[in-house]
Amino acid sequence: MSLDRQPVLGILGGGQLARMLALAAAPLGVNTLVVDSSADACAGQVAPLLVADWTDYAALQRFAEKVDVVTFDFENVPAETAHWLAERVAVFPAPRALAVAQDRLAEKTLFHECGLHTPAFVAVATREELEQAIAEVGVPAILKTRRLGYDGKGQFRLGQAADAEAAWAALGTQAAVHGLILEAFVPFERELSVLAVRGRDGDFRTWPLTGNWHTDGVLAMSLAPAPDSESLHQRATGHARALAERLDYVGVFALELFVKGDELLGNEMAPRVHNSGHWTIEGARTSQFENHVRAVLGLPLGDTGARGLSAMLNWIGDLPAASAVLAAVDAHWHDYGKASRPGRKVGHATLCASDAVVLHERLATLAAALGRTQQAQPVLAALKG
Repeated sequence: MSLDRQPVLGILGGGQLARMLALAAAPLGVNTLVVDSSADACAGQVAPLLVADWTDYAALQRFAEKVDVVTFDFENVPAETAHWLAERVAVFPAPRALAVAQDRLAEKTLFHECGLHTPAFVAVATREELEQAIAEVGVPAILKTRRLGYDGKGQFRLGQAADAEAAWAALGTQAAVHGLILEAFVPFERELSVLAVRGRDGDFRTWPLTGNWHTDGVLAMSLAPAPDSESLHQRATGHARALAERLDYVGVFALELFVKGDELLGNEMAPRVHNSGHWTIEGARTSQFENHVRAVLGLPLGDTGARGLSAMLNWIGDLPAASAVLAAVDAHWHDYGKASRPGRKVGHATLCASDAVVLHERLATLAAALGRTQQAQPVLAALKG
């Protein structure tokens, strides 16, 4: 698609990712139209918002008639809705990629088919199957819903076999609705994500590896480029390319990986722009959001190289005072316009520098000013090497 007229990008979901997509689209001369079931979806503060449920096909028909391409803000849009839209308008990534990423069992099966190892896993449908799965996988292990879990939700950690009863009490009702999966707990050393983008023409690019640290299952901080070897980067990138080509993927996605010694293990794939890639807005030559817009519209992809080093701090639950971030050197404040709520991502800040020494100094100073030194400690340690 050329830009001889202003195309319209339709976005399913109106959260902060849609908000940042709309902000990235505007300088390209691309208009956006967002669909969400909530009238106060935060993307509606920066882009036109159509309020509709995912099964409101009359509203979705009007949406399809107004846009040139459709993409996703989050992966829990019903696959049926995506397929219905794909019969009427171009949808990227394709509904197949969405369907695979919605089901942890299908996702991990695909990883194995593409040569990416994962922690041991077994599908669970009944209380008896949970006992059998524990015997096969061992403990500690994590029982998860196959669908709709994110940011630590829909999970129960079993420290010993005797925890099976409590795990089933917590998640057993989901077995018949969404299915369950038991995954072996891996004592991994760190977690990385590969942020990748693939264009309509097959052009494939990745940003530098991102190191991630979580609090209560929610991403708390990221560091990019992660201090890992070129060999590890090449292997991680190879896995991402294999998945993208198997799915004929178009757009940005994130592949989350565990590192254990020299081994890379697949955790999850997010078929969309991703929280761990927020640093790219200021820290990369082309952000994940701009490149996703370029990819789904069939435009040439931008350079994914880093401008230096970047540390991203997530604001979870509520926002700290903005003044300390705004006063810091090469620090960038992002307020998503969302009401405070425990566990909710309401904003982030990105701190950039030319090298690890300078970034360490700036991050230590900013974290202390915000009272976030504990949150920043893993990244500060990584920068020390």
